[in-house]
Amino acid sequence: MPNVEKRLVLLVTAVVMTFAGTAAAQQQTPASPRHASPAQHAAQVQPAPAPAPASSESPQRTTATYDDWVVQCETRTGPPQEKICDMAQVTQVQGRNTPFSRVAVLHPVKGQPVKLIVQVPINASFAAPVRVSTAESDPGITSPFARCIPSGCFSEFELRDDVLKKFRAASGAGKLSFPDAGGHDVAVPLSFKGFAQAYDALAKE
Repeated sequence: MPNVEKRLVLLVTAVVMTFAGTAAAQQQTPASPRHASPAQHAAQVQPAPAPAPASSESPQRTTATYDDWVVQCETRTGPPQEKICDMAQVTQVQGRNTPFSRVAVLHPVKGQPVKLIVQVPINASFAAPVRVSTAESDPGITSPFARCIPSGCFSEFELRDDVLKKFRAASGAGKLSFPDAGGHDVAVPLSFKGFAQAYDALAKE
């Protein structure tokens, strides 16, 4: 696996491609109704359908679904040949066919903190950090936005052992929240169902 900095750059590129591919795949599949938890300005979103397994025409990419999380690996021809893997959950706004947010955990590297990357729309505000919590009663973890590109704004978290243990133990509905450019709090449901199984599978890649 390449070093963390290079993997972050590759992941951002992969996220852009994944968003584009997911949007195209969902053009014929509108989202079904589902209500988010109340907030000052809650985004009504739901997990997007998992991407289809890799076909014979795209042997360089593989996916595996664990409840609400998808482990995806992409092998890039070199030299040198590189295998980039992550586990992610994508959400979309009801009635729209394009992804709204993406939460991804990078392939863990021995001796380094586990990285979690959050992508949200570009109308986010940098005035307050992004928050990820496992339940309404959980204060969660926070991190400022790191960068914005045309496809969205990104925040990077370090999942230390205690946080990772909490995420693995969670199995219900958590929340991703951030402020938008209008100063409203946006709340996005985040499911932890399947997180532990997906992480175990990711670690084996």
